[in-house]
Amino acid sequence: MRYLGSDKGQLTGIECVRMELGEPDASGRRRPIEISGSEFVVKCDLAIVAIGSGANPLLTRSTPDPPLNKRGYVMTNPETGKTGKKGVWAGGDIVTGAATVILAMGAGRKAADSIHEYLTWGR
Repeated sequence: MRYLGSDKGQLTGIECVRMELGEPDASGRRRPIEISGSEFVVKCDLAIVAIGSGANPLLTRSTPDPPLNKRGYVMTNPETGKTGKKGVWAGGDIVTGAATVILAMGAGRKAADSIHEYLTWGR
């Protein structure tokens, strides 16, 4: 439903609501509807928005000198996810633009392997 935060602007939780499937519409699809009174809070201090509609521009605006291509996406080594900044990897929509979850997951896997190698062997 919404993000919750402290007076200092830090994320403290996410307010959620339980859903159930409603009756089928004209196309036969059952759409989710809220269960009244089922609100609950998940405590957290980090939220990763991964809805596949495009990259969040906050990252490229708030990072000093990010290596960007002409379309404004972060440039990486496609095999490792490494950027031109030491110790920084990227993948998903911030690299490719809006794409599939499968591609983002693959990029995350490659980056994880590369990060492991970097932390283990320094390369």
